[in-house]
Amino acid sequence: MFSDPLTYVFLLLPVAAISGWVIGRRGQSAKTKIHQSEIPIDYIKGLNYLLNEQPDKAIDVFIQMLDVNSETVETHLALGSLFRRRGEVDRAIRIHQNLIARPTLNSEQRMQALNELGQDYMRAGLLDRAEALFEELIESGPHTTNALHQLIDIYQQEKDWDKAIDAAKRLAVKTGQSEDIHIAHYYCENAEHELKNNEPQKALKLVKKALATDRSCARASILEGDIETRLGNDKAAIRAYRRVEDQNPDYIPEILEPLTRSYKTIDNIDEMIQFLREILNRHGGISVMLCLSELIRKQQGDTEAAEFIASYLERKPSLRGMDRLIDLALIHIKDPARDKLEALKNVTSQLLVNNPIYKCDICGFHGKTLHWQCPGCKNWNSIKPILGVEGE
Repeated sequence: MFSDPLTYVFLLLPVAAISGWVIGRRGQSAKTKIHQSEIPIDYIKGLNYLLNEQPDKAIDVFIQMLDVNSETVETHLALGSLFRRRGEVDRAIRIHQNLIARPTLNSEQRMQALNELGQDYMRAGLLDRAEALFEELIESGPHTTNALHQLIDIYQQEKDWDKAIDAAKRLAVKTGQSEDIHIAHYYCENAEHELKNNEPQKALKLVKKALATDRSCARASILEGDIETRLGNDKAAIRAYRRVEDQNPDYIPEILEPLTRSYKTIDNIDEMIQFLREILNRHGGISVMLCLSELIRKQQGDTEAAEFIASYLERKPSLRGMDRLIDLALIHIKDPARDKLEALKNVTSQLLVNNPIYKCDICGFHGKTLHWQCPGCKNWNSIKPILGVEGE
């Protein structure tokens, strides 16, 4: 009869409901016996709703039956949590608001109900209401850490990075665990906002704060390089970009294009070539190889660039490298071999169009754009360029 597996969960609700009723009856008299004829009519009514596959109506009845006392508070909390997980946020809010309104709750029970209601509001998108509740919970002791985590989540959704910084600092004091990585990213978010508002000097100050907070923040160095370039300070930009190798070499591909532009601006492309050769020896990477091959092509010609790429591909096969090698070959090869190369080029190009470039180390989210905070699992610094034949 109950085709939906979740319907079986509702069959447990009569047990909770009748348990609350029995507990209430116990307090009336130790000598009073519970007879079958004393089962509340509402219980029968709710059971009929279940049997007729009308679980929503049944739930309403059972909620009304549950008396709120010290024995049934946990039942209410569990029921509300169940509704929230199922997406029935309005019902969860109703239960938890009903709990909070009862004067019989002790302090800890009220804090539990406030915490649950705050999560209900977040699920419903009522972030201002959730924020107010979690601010209240910060002073509760046992719920402070969780409340601060929830507040940080809210501030990230609202992009209120100043409040996120403050909450993260408070969380670090409470737990004794560093939040420097997150705080540095919050400063970088504010810096990017200032850049959009054409305030590079303000953005640069925020980037310096990010680096002072977390010296391994590669994002801050990339931003610093972008800002210095915008201000015309290419030598300072080069220093900032090159710092990324020591901070996190996974992000070296992100600096290659702007770093090359800065070296060209100061007319020192030889130093760029030397840097790329050193990077290639230390870390490898198809992006570094392709950037270096392009500089070789401009200085020495197509043939030398093609030989450099082919030599690298013999040791480390790469789809992107093969695609570039075909490009160079097509410049000089004539019919009939050209037709075959063009067909192969169509294959490699199509594969590159469809393949993601970045992937989250934690949840596996992938895409073609670098996100400093993963859209999937919301972790920071977890999305990196994909490695292997189809990646770096």
